[in-house]
Amino acid sequence: MTNSENIDAILKEWAFDANNLAARIVAGDDGRDVLQMRIEMGIMQLELTGRPDGTRPHDCDSYYHYLARQSEKVPSFTLSDDDCFEVDREFVQYYHRRICWLGIRDYQNASADATHTLELMDLCRKFSDDPDWVDSHEQFRPFVMFHCIQATALAELDRNTPASAIEVINQGLDDLRTLFEEYEIEEAFEEDELVVRLTELREKLRNQYEVGRTLYEQLSEAVANEQYELAAKLKRKITKK
Repeated sequence: MTNSENIDAILKEWAFDANNLAARIVAGDDGRDVLQMRIEMGIMQLELTGRPDGTRPHDCDSYYHYLARQSEKVPSFTLSDDDCFEVDREFVQYYHRRICWLGIRDYQNASADATHTLELMDLCRKFSDDPDWVDSHEQFRPFVMFHCIQATALAELDRNTPASAIEVINQGLDDLRTLFEEYEIEEAFEEDELVVRLTELREKLRNQYEVGRTLYEQLSEAVANEQYELAAKLKRKITKK
């Protein structure tokens, strides 16, 4: 007699590889699709929509949505210790699902989950009175932004044009530079690994799809060189797109 609670057969069929992330979408017993990730001593299962664990905190789509609602209703709203605990749980859940989406190249969902995490970080920074706790999350903001920029650009490549994907990367690099300036570490920007990887992705797309300087890049150069007549022409072209 087989033991339905034992997952030995599943683990043997799907071997763990320490060097490569393994994720897949499978059908559940009730017919719904779920996302799975193979981890060293088991399998993690996540829902495709809403919170990865399938719960609805306080009847909201996520704990972020609950906190956003509370912050609008409660004067002088501040995160409680219980809120911080739940926020930490949600950060981890969305991280796991984000890397799964990236692993199976579902860039649109990866972008959405990265955006959720950034919005949750913004809320924590605004409503927490514990700067050390905020900093424990803020240290990962460049990494989450990197995932968001990368995924958004590759999703844009799938549904639009290589030039529009390049523009997503350019805007993302500008946002990262602003963050580095905020952190007062702008001197580290050009050599930062995440910046280098995004720049390499941009140039790879440019070479692979034979994309020259985009209209926005030409506009930036014209403004920087005080070629205002050319800049005006480029703005008109962009407006007509």
